[in-house]
Amino acid sequence: MADNNHAHAHEVSLALDRYSRSQAYFDGLVTTPAWLALKPLQVGMLTMLRDGADRHGRMLRDREFDVAETSLSSYVISRSQGLPFIATPVFPRRLFLQTQLFVAKDSPVRSAGDLAGRRVVLLTFQATMSVVARGDLQREYGVPWRSVQWMSLGPEELEVGDLPVTRLAAGTDPFQMLRDGDADAVVLPGFPESVMDSTGEFRRLFPDAGAEVRAQFARNGYMPIMHVLTMQSHVVERMPELPSVLLDLDRQAFDHALALHNDSNYGIAALGRLELERERVEIGADVWPRGLAANRVNLERFVDDMVEQGLIPEPLAVEDLFHHSTHDS
Repeated sequence: MADNNHAHAHEVSLALDRYSRSQAYFDGLVTTPAWLALKPLQVGMLTMLRDGADRHGRMLRDREFDVAETSLSSYVISRSQGLPFIATPVFPRRLFLQTQLFVAKDSPVRSAGDLAGRRVVLLTFQATMSVVARGDLQREYGVPWRSVQWMSLGPEELEVGDLPVTRLAAGTDPFQMLRDGDADAVVLPGFPESVMDSTGEFRRLFPDAGAEVRAQFARNGYMPIMHVLTMQSHVVERMPELPSVLLDLDRQAFDHALALHNDSNYGIAALGRLELERERVEIGADVWPRGLAANRVNLERFVDDMVEQGLIPEPLAVEDLFHHSTHDS
């Protein structure tokens, strides 16, 4: 359990989504040093959780939390703009493009190559999933990202100037756009169950997304990072040990999650445990690594994509994204 009773402990708010891999924070199962009184908050990105929503904006715009899980792309923009944030190399969320790209069930779009010249709806242009989608379509499937007509559902998290995207009216339903033929595909970080149900009106563009994901992992060696653990700079100046401690707390929380998954009946999916075992055999690597070294290739490619897509003016070194105490991680 967390040791939060020390007379001189510093309270640190930590805003996270509640994943199985972060559950230990909320259950009080991570052990903190005596000087740290951790206050975990369940804050969603778009979904309302116990402590609210709009986690990224409340951190990067309002500076409400000491530490928060934020969009990797918006964090990189914040560093490029000299805003007072620094990260530790903990990555709470990762996604592959292939699981997040949907079209109408009867769409003539049958492959990634068919997206050239088509209209694709994004959450925002700078959302991490959007950056990954454009980069991977170009790198993995030979679809120049500039050949696609991009449309976005909401305002950008941080201001970055003019972007090659059409902003849709507030309240636009992207799935109604698919139904009406006003859009050809949708790429989002999350979907309602009705969309993900393969018997419904929509389908993933990649019919065997699992095979596509395994092939991409074999080529690149990573599952694309979506979120990073971001700290306010003044908090780290007061507690320079915090970035390294957060790395250890992530290890503890992940170990607790793994132990839960040892129970074949832990998750909702009846074959969830079998799928985890299959993934370990077929992928043969840790898809959730923390630390700088194991994530360098992913991060360098992502930063290069951000430059090419006009989100930052020039590349940032990977070391510039993380607190100096974590550079050997």
